[in-house]
This record gives sequence, structure tokens and C-alpha cells, in this order.
Amino acid sequence: MELKLKRQERRGAIIRYTILTVMGLIMLYPLIWMVGASFKTNAEIFSSPWFFPKEPTVQGYIDGWKTSTPYTFGHFFLNSLYIVIPKMIGTAISSVIVAYGFARFEFPGKKILFGILIATLLLPDVVTRIPQYLLFRELGWLDTYLPLFVPQWFAMEAFFVFMLIQFMRSIPRDMEEAARVDGANTLQVLWYIVVPMMRPAIISVCLFVFMWTMNDFLGPLIYISSVENYPVSLALKLSIDATEAFAWNQILAMTVLALTPSLVVFFIAQKYFIDGISTGGVKG
Repeated sequence: MELKLKRQERRGAIIRYTILTVMGLIMLYPLIWMVGASFKTNAEIFSSPWFFPKEPTVQGYIDGWKTSTPYTFGHFFLNSLYIVIPKMIGTAISSVIVAYGFARFEFPGKKILFGILIATLLLPDVVTRIPQYLLFRELGWLDTYLPLFVPQWFAMEAFFVFMLIQFMRSIPRDMEEAARVDGANTLQVLWYIVVPMMRPAIISVCLFVFMWTMNDFLGPLIYISSVENYPVSLALKLSIDATEAFAWNQILAMTVLALTPSLVVFFIAQKYFIDGISTGGVKG
């Protein structure tokens, strides 16, 4: 009887893993095909649906890196970093401070302010586009990176604040109270006690910001007008010229390079990312 149950369990496990493997390959095939197609010639891309190139070539990467502008693709990568790094740091710091205030302190109007914070999660971004544009125009920030990261320095991302609040509520207060007994002030408790325990959640926030910012197209399109300041997302659009035939191997090659930083950062921080998301959603 036990042997029969073990066989059934093994058979069920084989079926489950087979289905998961097949579904995983189906979902990953477009990405695999894109990587393979980046090593094909422009003609072979349309002649063969198979992802492996018959005659691999890196010409797409060489020509795509040069771009059709006076700048190389590396210049646009640096522009993206000028946006990503301050936005990531500002979002993490401001979100932690605001979340700490909501999670650990009582003050007049706390419930009302928290309700407003949650309500902003339901507010579509398109509603605020025009007022923000008019504001940044009056400040003289158009064609600069400031509109793309300065608002995040003031905890504009309610999703991250809410996630960190949930994470803090799962952390016992014993160590914080012990630190206060030893004479630590609020900022010292936050920096030396709370922040180290929140490392998985903070890394998750930084990872989200990194991936979303690298993939953001609409924001830079609205505020940045000069090619010199284009990030990667807009630089990819430069490769598509409606007046000529598309060099798809170059476009795919630069797309692979544009995706690589996000994939590398995700797999490096995967453990902390999963811990931060799972812990932050356990307790309300």
C-alpha cells in the first residue's frame, strides 16, 4: 500500500514538473528568441522562426551600439543611471521615514492621512500628468532629469510606503524599546535598529524602482526633449525610423543590452526580493 502511494506521489510530481517546465518554456520563448535573433542577420530574422541563428553574427550589436546619433549607446546607459540612482536612493529613504512614522507613532489625523495615502494608490497616473507638467515647466525643469526623480524624494510612491508599513508591523518592538532605554533617540533607533531588520523590504523597493525606471518610456518622453539627455528607453526608439527599413537585428541587440541590467540586478537580489514581498504582505 505504501509503495503504491509513493508511486502515485512520484507520478503526480512528474506530471506537475512536466507541466511547469512546458509552461515555463512557453513563457520564456519570446525572450529566448529575442536573444537568438539579436545574433541573426536582418534577413534571417524573417526567414526562420527558430531562435538559434544559422550563421551567428555580432554585427547587430556593433552597429546598434554606434546608433544613428553622435552618441554611443553607452552614453544613453549613463543617462539612465543619472535617473535611476537618485530616484532609487530618494525613494528608499523617504519611504522608510514616512512608513516608520505611520507604523510606530500616534499623531492627530493619522488615520485621515493614511486613508489619503491609500487613496492615491487608486489614482491613475494620467490624471496627474498635466498638473505635474505645468508645475515643472514653471520651475524650469523641462529637459532635465529633475521631474523624473525629485518627487520620489518626498515619498510620492504610496505603494512602497504601504509595503514598508506592513513590513514594520511584522517586526517586534522589543529591540527598539531596549535601544530607547539605553538613551537612543528616534533617528538612532530607525538607523541602527529598524533599517537593518528591514533590509529585505528596502532591497525590494530599490529593485522595483530600478526595473520600473529602466523600463519607463512615457516619463522621459514627456519631460526630455534633447537627444543628448535621452535614457535607454528613448534611445531604443531612435533605432526605428519610419522612413527607412528597420534594422531589427540592431533593435533586438540593443533591447537585449537594455534588459540585461534589470535581469542581473533581479537575480542578484532575488532572495531579498522574495523575503521582502512575502513578509510585507503577511500582516495587516
